[in-house]
Amino acid sequence: MSWTELLEFDRKHIWHPYTSIIDPLPVYPVESANGVRIKLAGGQEVIDGMSSWWCAIHGYNHPALNAAAQAQLERMSHVMFGGLTHEPAVHLAGMLAGIVPKGLEKIFFCDSGSVSVEVALKMAIQYWRAMGREGKTRFLSLEKGYHGDTLGAMSVCDPVTGMHTLFSGYLNHNYFAPSPECAFDEPCRDMHLARVRDILRGHGHEIAAFILEPVVQGAGGMWFYSPAYLKEIRKLCREFEVLLIADEIATGFGRTGKLFACEHADISPDIICLGKALTGGYISLAATMCTATIASGICSSAPGVFMHGPTFMANPLACSLALASVKLLLGQNWKQRIRSIEQQMKKELEPCRSIPGVRDVRVLGAIGVMELDTEVNVAAAQKLFLEMNVWIRPFLNLIYIMPPYIIEPGDLSRLTQAMAVAAKSI
Repeated sequence: MSWTELLEFDRKHIWHPYTSIIDPLPVYPVESANGVRIKLAGGQEVIDGMSSWWCAIHGYNHPALNAAAQAQLERMSHVMFGGLTHEPAVHLAGMLAGIVPKGLEKIFFCDSGSVSVEVALKMAIQYWRAMGREGKTRFLSLEKGYHGDTLGAMSVCDPVTGMHTLFSGYLNHNYFAPSPECAFDEPCRDMHLARVRDILRGHGHEIAAFILEPVVQGAGGMWFYSPAYLKEIRKLCREFEVLLIADEIATGFGRTGKLFACEHADISPDIICLGKALTGGYISLAATMCTATIASGICSSAPGVFMHGPTFMANPLACSLALASVKLLLGQNWKQRIRSIEQQMKKELEPCRSIPGVRDVRVLGAIGVMELDTEVNVAAAQKLFLEMNVWIRPFLNLIYIMPPYIIEPGDLSRLTQAMAVAAKSI
């Protein structure tokens, strides 16, 4: 089939993310990808500013990851994890246990970020049930938070933008605190915590856990909040006997300038969710890690096991790629690389504050955000970006980039320049 025929079939039959099947947004055919460049049909190459939704931190077609995939394929691509185990899973678990915040030593492998959140929520409920606290079945989360598109995950996403209205008759009823008003470099004051304290004081007896994205609220608005707020939330959760779940799916593995965003506040959650960059963007894999106290608590009473078991749990191919990806990250001076990206984005994006219609500019680690006064026309923006040979996908009123860590200064400048042009044009 020609690309014309393929695109026509795609338009008629394939649903793309958050796109109408009746009047879909345009899609652009990809032939290959290498380094930070995506090659489209026809030969055009565009600089990737999104790391394919934040996961391809090493860029594309990396020789070390390719070699890891090939070596594992020659041994086995998959084997069930029920009653069996394998080296890639054991080695990956050992590596992750050595780098995540302290105390998170038990690991449950799963399929995707959303499933990682589902597992975390189930862990919290089953733990409290085992402790004789069956009434603790609700959750507390933040407005403007995003934790995935599966049903349990949706129930702890922002109640306005998180699809609650569409599925209100089915989603569990949970509690929401205001998005932290204290910016990343600001102190956390009592007024920022007042609503959280009120909710925990009134409903702590029925709340199993507080789930949040540490320091960076991603798909809910790309907001960077004070690490001091996170530190105080950790204290409040202990005070009111509520578990703390850190959703590090988007922030883990260096994106914020720390290996994990919790490190900005020097705290350890009770449960952590990992995904996205875990395999360097090669294949879907996620993990939910918890403390020994939670794991042993869950298994201390009937049914005596954690009730979850994905078919592709700890897929050997995915685990091998994750192991190679994490080794690749830790084996280089990733902190300096992220620091250089951050400094360059601050220098090049800060002048955009003067552009009419730009409300705010924010940079943290390898995340650069331009917030506009009005919502972006995604189709028009994508067309404009492609004319500038870059791949940036805005959402809501945000134009942002999360480039691969391997990006060179010249390519990064082309991304920031394109953001500035778009802010003036759309």
